[in-house]
Amino acid sequence: MSNDDAEPIRPFSEHWYNHLQQMLGDSTCKHLGFYVIPSSLTLSVVIPIFNERETLLHVLERVKAVPIRKEIILVDDGSRDGTRDILTDLKQHPQDDPDNSLNIIFHDVNKGKGAAVRTGFLAAQGDIVLIQDADLEYDPSEYPRLLQPIVENKADVVFGSRFLGDQPHRVLYFWHYLANKFLTTLSNCFTNLNLTDMETCYKVFKREAIQDIAPSLRQNRFGIEPELTAKVARRRFRVYEMSISYSGRTYDQGKKIGWRDGFKALWCIVRYGLAD
Repeated sequence: MSNDDAEPIRPFSEHWYNHLQQMLGDSTCKHLGFYVIPSSLTLSVVIPIFNERETLLHVLERVKAVPIRKEIILVDDGSRDGTRDILTDLKQHPQDDPDNSLNIIFHDVNKGKGAAVRTGFLAAQGDIVLIQDADLEYDPSEYPRLLQPIVENKADVVFGSRFLGDQPHRVLYFWHYLANKFLTTLSNCFTNLNLTDMETCYKVFKREAIQDIAPSLRQNRFGIEPELTAKVARRRFRVYEMSISYSGRTYDQGKKIGWRDGFKALWCIVRYGLAD
């Protein structure tokens, strides 16, 4: 702020960037990931939800706090733990927030994460579309860094990688890590991409890219990850990876993916690696 009465400068605005550029210089701003997010840009955040009563409002507040205009699409996939009551209350008592519009959608029955993500994609109206899980494993404050290659027209799709190495990562299950590496490597063999984390939640798309892919999506559970990846590769979209932090949950804390999903992912890698 220039004085005590001035309004705070909005992060990633042109005013904010010019101020930092004058102080730090171009090379330092580039190294730190400082850039301008156009004020006209709208980010669609698709949040698939199933039995996340304990974390939902916390995640929603963290998503809202990101200094970007957002359309937040909350897709409840048949929750039975009280999550639905929270969402119903939010829908009946909307807040006046020009930076954060809410679109709340209910599935009558539980269909799976992939089905909820597909519903969100088809409803999205923003310039960029991003998937956010409703637990606390992924940090919404990292959105600006994930969006940068798309905003600067270098990429059509960005994957947030938990394994690039320069962000905090909770140490948990070795066999999960090994399975992820195996599935990512096998996926790369079929797609000819050199991803480090195909199974990541943070997948970010230009609206035109996800509009091309979404109508063809078929997987209703966690098979959505290799299906999305294969269809991104087949369409030859420009793909970037950005490092992200990761605070994984244990099964006692509500983690849902299991060994059956690993075998399903294996099938999906082969299936969608061969054809749409």
